Amino acid sequence: MESTVPPEAVGSVSPSEHPRHGPGASPATATSGRVLVLNATYEPINVCTVRRAVVLLLKAKAELIERGRMELHSESSTLARPVVIRLITYVRVPRDAHRRKITRRAVFARDSWTCQYCGSRSNLTVDHVIPRSKGGSSSWENIVASCAPCNRRKGDRLPRQAGMHPRRAPRTPRAEIFIHVASPTIPAAWLQYLPTAA
Repeated sequence: MESTVPPEAVGSVSPSEHPRHGPGASPATATSGRVLVLNATYEPINVCTVRRAVVLLLKAKAELIERGRMELHSESSTLARPVVIRLITYVRVPRDAHRRKITRRAVFARDSWTCQYCGSRSNLTVDHVIPRSKGGSSSWENIVASCAPCNRRKGDRLPRQAGMHPRRAPRTPRAEIFIHVASPTIPAAWLQYLPTAA
């Protein structure tokens, strides 16, 4: 049986919300952080909180694939801290759901946090390749990461007028890019489940 409701999504979090889980960590630390959610087919589909992952495990809606070093304790039981879980039942994820979510962070993640004109990785903004004043749309295929100096240099000109063309043609990212948006740091245990080129 297939379900159409993916597990509860989580938005972007700051690096400060990803504490190290060492032996001296507090109980609050053990339940903070994020968990990668895999579909029944092992396709990465979401990122959720540790609390949400534990609920899915306890309700037998998911199985534990990768565990953290810490344990979670309740009055009557002890569980390994989940790092990666896999849903037992296949969840149908609408293929076009990610097309509507154009955000700066998603553009930066798609473009590997790199200016598409000069390769700089600092002072990033977004640029409309074909300026809106020239009829350019606010679509994935017309927006790229650009450092502020390149954005100013290009201004309101077409790429051929400015002599500035994106290094890669902008495109709609694969859904997996939103895993990178939801978790600014990717734990090593997640890497084997994520495509190398998102």
